[in-house]
Order: sequence, then structure tokens, then C-alpha cells
Amino acid sequence: MEVEIDIKDTDDSIANKTKHDDQDVVKPTNVSDHGDENEEEEEEEEDFDDDDDDGMVEFDDDDDDDDEDGDYYMSENSKEDDEAHYLSMQAQFDNVDLPPGVEASFSWLSDPQPAQPVTSAKPIDPPVETHDHEIPNIPFCTSNDVASSSSSVLPNVISTSRAENEDKTKDEVKQKFENFKSFDIVDDFSDHHFNNAGFQGQQPPKTWTKKIQDEWKILEKDLPDTIFVRVYESRMDLLRAVIVGPAGTPYHDGLFVFDVHFPPTYPDTPPMVYYYSGGLRLNPNLYDDGKVCLSLLNTWTGHGSEKWMPNNSTMLQVLVSIQALILNDKPFFNEPGYDDMYPGVAGDEKSKSYNEDMFILSLKTMIYTLRRPPKYFEELVVGHFRSRAHVILSACRAYMDGVEVGSTIDGEHPVDKSGSKQFKAAVGRMINGLVSSFSRSGATDCDQYRVGN
Repeated sequence: MEVEIDIKDTDDSIANKTKHDDQDVVKPTNVSDHGDENEEEEEEEEDFDDDDDDGMVEFDDDDDDDDEDGDYYMSENSKEDDEAHYLSMQAQFDNVDLPPGVEASFSWLSDPQPAQPVTSAKPIDPPVETHDHEIPNIPFCTSNDVASSSSSVLPNVISTSRAENEDKTKDEVKQKFENFKSFDIVDDFSDHHFNNAGFQGQQPPKTWTKKIQDEWKILEKDLPDTIFVRVYESRMDLLRAVIVGPAGTPYHDGLFVFDVHFPPTYPDTPPMVYYYSGGLRLNPNLYDDGKVCLSLLNTWTGHGSEKWMPNNSTMLQVLVSIQALILNDKPFFNEPGYDDMYPGVAGDEKSKSYNEDMFILSLKTMIYTLRRPPKYFEELVVGHFRSRAHVILSACRAYMDGVEVGSTIDGEHPVDKSGSKQFKAAVGRMINGLVSSFSRSGATDCDQYRVGN
């Protein structure tokens, strides 16, 4: 269930529809979209602009503009306007009182604040290590005696205290992030999507409990370092996972949140998985209503070991499959039948265009996750985006210069520049909001990536 909250003065959403070239990609008529019987209802709920032939916000080109890059950089909008827009978005989040399991969908996530073009962008320094930046509340004495005798000393005291506080905060956040456990047992499950499911006060069978304990042991021992899990001591049927988007994909450096429920019939039936989408459809297998299509979950067709096998399949397999098979480098071909419908160069071009659109939605998911970090993962979210802010922003600037999505790894950018003009414009409209979001999370030196400075 989602609650739609609108904000005035924003463009139409591009979040829930992706088009390629000059017309919609035609889905195969002989294959259902992941077997979803409620597809028509989902499409009715999606908010998109039918006039947007590229799946992105259009802008006017200057016919006399010979500067290939000059028409997609943002104009010199004042930081005051940027601040006001961000605070408006923040207020929409903070003023929402939602019951557990209800997710708010915000129209501002669907399309960033539009901006006018300028002709050039400020050169960017190489990525540097991020730092925390929090200014302490220092009490000022109003005594005339102090004021008259310490006018030259007080600024030094303030500067020293500020530096000490920044260093302390930086060290604390860094230490908590570095010590964040891949697997842990927690208590409060009140915000879990499946908190009302389960045995409802009944004692689970011993065989079921033993199976879940075995799952916990596997997860604690074998989780990769890019998947994090929390389970609940008093609700063994619940689990929450955060998956880091793999490098080399349009999901790189993103954090993707999933809630899991082990039904009373587990392991005879697979676990139920819900994706926190923020109202965004950023993959053919991840619906904006939270549905996850995967053969291993029996939510999509499969053969043999591709489907859930009660005696062999595990929760670890599910999480790794989501990361490797869903959040992959060519999600366009996750759609059934697209391998055959779009072979060769035509398929590659459509896949590249789809990746560009999905990266924009991934950026919006980053902002959504920063504003609403999942419970028990707050330290992971803050630490992750503080440590990766410069890598993400540097990649954005490279994409604005035409570098292909997913080809930048840890600040290394290829020479080939084949990104579409529409994609450059979309990234340009997103980057200042990202700078503001990362800065408010504690990352420093991010202003060098702003456009229009």
C-alpha cells in the first residue's frame, strides 16, 4: 500500500514508464509480463507523461546552438532556491505520519526540479575522500568582561572546538560504518512490511523453527560483503535485507531494501519478498508496488533448479539471485522475450537507453533511502553514502560528458562517450539535488560537482 503525496510546481513523472527512441517498446504478445494478473491495475496507478517520447523530461533545444554540451547543463540557479526546494521536499517526508508497512510515494521523486541551460560547466577536481561536517552548538557568554578581553581568542576557541567536533563525528560515523555487521539479530519489527503476517500468536512447529535457525547460520557465515541482513528475535518469520547495487550496472552504489516473510508452510513454499520501491519501477522484475519477480520465489516461470526446491533452496540464494540476476548490467533483457525480439545492435541500443533511464531512477532511490533509511540500517545508509558520495557524483559528471552508464568504476572513466543527449540533461537536472542530499548526510567537498557554479 502506498500513499501518494503531491508537490506543486514539478514536471510530470517519468518514474513509471520507459520509452525508447521515438516509440514505445512493444512487449511480446505471446508472453505475459512476469505472469502478473493485475498488470492493468498497476498501469493505471502509474504516473507518467504520455507526451514524453524518451521517457525523460523534455527541454527546448536552441536551433542555433552549435555547442553539443551547452544545452544540457543547468543555469546558475542560486543556492537559496536549491535550499528552498530541498527543504520543501524534506517537509513532505517529515510531516507524513504513516502506519507500519505503508509506504509514501512522492511526486518530487519522479522528476527533479527543472532548470534552464547554460553554456559550460566548471571543471571538476579529482574525487577526494569524504568527511563529516557538523557544527557544534557553542554557548556564547554575553558578559562585557569576557567580550572585552577575548575578542581575539574566541574565534580560535570556536575554530578549535569545531575542528575537534568534526574529527570526532567523522571518526564515530566511520567506525560505526566499518563495524556494521553483515548479519545481526534485532528486536523491533513494528515497521516491517509483513509484521501482521505469520503464526498470529500460535507456536510454530519445531521443524519450522529449526529450518529458520539453519537459514540464520548460513546467512551469518556466507553473506557477501555487499548484502546486509537483520532478523528478529521475537519474530523468526521476518527478515530485512539491504543489497548494494553491483558495479558495472545502472544500479551501482545504490542501496535497495527488501522485507522477507517465511510463511508457516516454509520451506515447502518459498519466502515472500517485498521491495521498498518508493513508487519507482526501476527494473522489469521489481514492481513499484513492491512485487519481486524471480523464478526462485515461484513468482515467475522457471525450470528445475531455477525454481524453489524445498530441500535445497535457501534464503541466501534468494538474496544473491536478486543482486546478480535482477540488478544486472542489462536489465532490459529481463523482460520475457526481449532477447528474441531485439537481437544484435538494435537490442544493444535499446538496452543502453533503458540503462540510462534506470540510472536516473536509481539516483532518486538514493535520495529516497537517505530520507527514509530502514530501521536498524541507519548507520549503514549514512556511512555508505558518505564514503561513496564523491564516486557517485564523479560518475554523474562523467555521464553528463557522454560516458556510458555503468562503465565508471571507482572514479575510472572510459574514453568512449556515447551517452544520449536526453540522458545528459536528466543527470544534469539531478546532480545538484544529489549534492544537497549527500552534504546533509555529512559528506563534504561535494559542491565542486554542482552545475551552474
